[in-house]
Amino acid sequence: MSTPAIRITSGDLTFMARLEHERAPATVAALLRLLPLSGSLLQARWSGEAAWMPLGSLETGVGAENDTQRPAPGQVLLYPLGISETEILVPYGETVFASKAGPLRGNHVMTIIEGVELLPELGRRVLWEGAQPIRIEAV
Repeated sequence: MSTPAIRITSGDLTFMARLEHERAPATVAALLRLLPLSGSLLQARWSGEAAWMPLGSLETGVGAENDTQRPAPGQVLLYPLGISETEILVPYGETVFASKAGPLRGNHVMTIIEGVELLPELGRRVLWEGAQPIRIEAV
């Protein structure tokens, strides 16, 4: 079975990501069941240079796996429902994942491998222009 690539689109910005199958197999499987996902990408209020896609009370069925609090730019996290709501975090710069309830650790589920140079522009748009459309899909 071939591994799908993941395309993340926000307006005219397109990113390609590699799934972290070996490090987070349950989280990757949960993400693939949710795709395609469409929604809004917002500036993270507590995490620094990151944007997030809120997923509310969506139950993913996974716990902590390949989790981190300090993802590098392009290391996309899936935070399963816990002390904060379910979300996807897209770091575009220096990030320390947190919520109003305190520090969080999210599952590093995929890594952007194409379009990394566009992450600062994504951050600029989310910060200065407000919510941006986002679509995440397997290709």
